[in-house]
Amino acid sequence: MSPIEIEPGRLFVGGQWREAADGARTEVVDPSRGAVVTTVAEAGAADVDAAVHAAREAFDGGAWSGLSGRERGRILHRVAELIRENADELAQLESLDVGKPISLCHAVDITNAANDYEYFAALAHSLDGAVRNTPMNALAYTKREPIGVVAAITPFNFPLILAGSKIGPALAAGNTVVHKPADETPLSALYMAALLQRAGVPDGVVNVVTGTGPVAGEALLRHHGVDKVAFTGSTAIGRHVAATAGEALKPVTMELGGNAANVVFEDADLEKAVGAIIKAFVFNTGQFCMGGPRLLVARSVHSTLLGILADAVPGVPVGDPRDPGTVVGPMAGEKHLKKVEEYVDLARKEGGRIVCGGERLDLDGGFYYKPTVIADLSNDSRVVQEEIFGPVLTVQPFDTEDEAVALANSTPYGLASGVQTTNLARAHRVADRLQAGIVWINDWAMLDPAVPFGGVKDSGYGREYGPEALDAYTKVKSVVVSLD
Repeated sequence: MSPIEIEPGRLFVGGQWREAADGARTEVVDPSRGAVVTTVAEAGAADVDAAVHAAREAFDGGAWSGLSGRERGRILHRVAELIRENADELAQLESLDVGKPISLCHAVDITNAANDYEYFAALAHSLDGAVRNTPMNALAYTKREPIGVVAAITPFNFPLILAGSKIGPALAAGNTVVHKPADETPLSALYMAALLQRAGVPDGVVNVVTGTGPVAGEALLRHHGVDKVAFTGSTAIGRHVAATAGEALKPVTMELGGNAANVVFEDADLEKAVGAIIKAFVFNTGQFCMGGPRLLVARSVHSTLLGILADAVPGVPVGDPRDPGTVVGPMAGEKHLKKVEEYVDLARKEGGRIVCGGERLDLDGGFYYKPTVIADLSNDSRVVQEEIFGPVLTVQPFDTEDEAVALANSTPYGLASGVQTTNLARAHRVADRLQAGIVWINDWAMLDPAVPFGGVKDSGYGREYGPEALDAYTKVKSVVVSLD
């Protein structure tokens, strides 16, 4: 089979590769070296308009929605197969673009992306309605239908996975898509456009417009031809997305910021808990909405656990993402690195004690920051309350279960939480009280496309993954047939 081919950094509209209407291009930077590796087309409003029209034409013409769910499922299953067949190329692109360790790309990003399409391929077969029993002399039943043209706007931290978590269910339900990847990380989105075409997705069903949020993203969000918006990003931008879409009464699902608490009780298996704690805050260099940057520890084991972390965290391998032994790579860009530095400096001013880390790592001109543990901050500290989005962990003691729950729920966010305990009753009891869309017990970041995730409070609304995801990409029609 011939290799997957993409045009160098062009937009993908209506099944064709094209330059931006005004010829604009933007640089893509390798965060491990701070060097420009390529350029991609920078879409403007005219390009977004062309992409939406292509998606609308494909939807209205029934090129995709007119297929049976079983046939859509076959094609999506082929997408999963092609992801696995092209795993090396996709992993290299994702590592180059985001700065992820290559081993992480293979183990997490490629694996999960393939699993996503495979899972939604199966769900495409099962889209059905229900017959409703009524006192009327009539046959009443419901149908689930696709919404139409979906705008998928995705972030920089998990480009491949978070695109699949939107495109997969959107296509399974029969919708068409215009995908706007993050400004900094467009490469895997372009590769996937070619791969989807190779799998048999008809022209115009999936379109990719690379460019900036304020221009391409805003044009897509406001376009009258878009029927639904699926967004993952910061809470601040999410508020704007929701308000703008609301003006046109467009349905929106959004996964926004997070600042999860990981609660360690005195009866926890500390050896296992330490692994979960470190994974929770260094995974993807801390650039993980469902990361665990707040550690709440029972006072009786607080000092012991801090000592273990002081010894263990500096030993986590940080370095070149192309090295198979690397666990923590660079931040995705200079601005993200500076944000982490500003928060750690603020922690010092607020009386925080740097247990380990607390500074950049000078390596090949890349955007590296040492995994950092901070103690002695009050709960009203901005460093505790706000989303840092980097490899930084704050540690706070608690005395009672009620206090632990109160501290865990004390921020505006509610995306994820964790509980480390060997007491089964306590695990269920505390999980029930935590204000979060997903709670992990005795581990962290256990994710599967069958398990829905999403936020409460300032972490957004709607769910991705699971059969619940299809609710966001379908509309229900009721049909009532008189039997008189």
